[in-house]
Amino acid sequence: MPKNKLQHARLLFIDRQIREKHFPNCAGLAAEWEVNPRTIRRDLDYLRYELDAPLAYSASKRGFYYTEEQYQLPALQMRERDLFALFLADKLLAQYEGTPIYDSLRSVFKKIEHSLPDKISLSSSSDQSLFTVIPPSSTVIVPEVLELIFAALRSAEQVQIVYQSPGAQPQKRLLDPYHCVRYEGDWYVLGFCHLRRALRTFSLARILSVQTTAVHFSRPEDLDFQVLFTSHFGIHWGEGTIEVALHFSPSAATYIRERTWHPSQRIDEQKDGSSILTMRVNHLLELKRWILSWGPAVQVLAPQQLIDEIQADILKMQHNYQG
Repeated sequence: MPKNKLQHARLLFIDRQIREKHFPNCAGLAAEWEVNPRTIRRDLDYLRYELDAPLAYSASKRGFYYTEEQYQLPALQMRERDLFALFLADKLLAQYEGTPIYDSLRSVFKKIEHSLPDKISLSSSSDQSLFTVIPPSSTVIVPEVLELIFAALRSAEQVQIVYQSPGAQPQKRLLDPYHCVRYEGDWYVLGFCHLRRALRTFSLARILSVQTTAVHFSRPEDLDFQVLFTSHFGIHWGEGTIEVALHFSPSAATYIRERTWHPSQRIDEQKDGSSILTMRVNHLLELKRWILSWGPAVQVLAPQQLIDEIQADILKMQHNYQG
C-alpha cells in the first residue's frame, strides 16, 4: 500500500480513538501500528497544523483529546475502485490462511478497515457472493522457524539451522540468509550455505529448528535477486542459461497462449494449430515436472539433456504400472 494511503488510515484510526474518548498517546499508537513513535508524532502534527484539528493533551488521562467535540476530519475521498481494491485484498488474504503470518496480515488489514468512515463498508453481501479465492496448498512451517528466519533476514544475522532434505538425514547448516520468497504455497530462503560454500535455496517447511549466532554478515552487492528469480522456472536455479523448446498439440496450445509462463518465452504458432514454446532457463528440475504434467500433449524438442531425462522418467513410470 502506498505510504500516503497508510498514513491516511492511521489518521482515521487516531481520529476515531480520540472521538471515542480512548485518549490515545504516542507510545500506544506506535505499538498498535508497529511504527516508530516519531511517525505518530508527525501524524499528530499533521492533524493539528494541516487539518486544523483542535488537538490537546490531557496529563491526567495521559492521552490526546479534542477540545471541540463537534470537530470532524475532512471527508475521505475514496473512489469505488479503491473500495473494490480493498475488498479484493481482504479476499486474497485467504491465500495465507494457515500460515504463521496470516494473523499478523489479518490484524493489519482490520486496522485499516476499522479506520474507514462509518458509512464505508467492505462487507457487502452482494459482493461477497460474487468472488471466491481458492488458496494454493500450503506447507506446514514451524512458527518459530519463520519468525527467526525473518528476524535474521532483517538484521543480517547468521543462523544455524537443522535441515531435512528429501530422503536424507537431518543436517546442521550454517546459513547467511539473503532473501526470502513465497512460491506456490511455500516460503523459501536463499542464502550462503557455509557447508556447501555456495548459494543455496532452503524450504522453510524443511527447517526443523533455528538458532541465532549473534554473528552478522554482509550481503553481496552484486547479487540481484530480481534478475536471479526471473531467469528461472520455479524456485530452483543454477548457473548458465539453457534454451528449451517445447511443442504443444493443438488442444493444449490454447492454454499455452493464455498465460505468460516465463519472462523469456516466445510462442510460434504452427499451421496445424499447435504451438512451439521456447524459453531460456537456468534450471530444469521444476520445468521437467511441469512438462510431465501435460502428458502426451507436449513433446520436448530441445535440449537433448531434457529429452533424455523425460524419456528416463517415462520408462520409470511405465515400470511402476507393469504387472
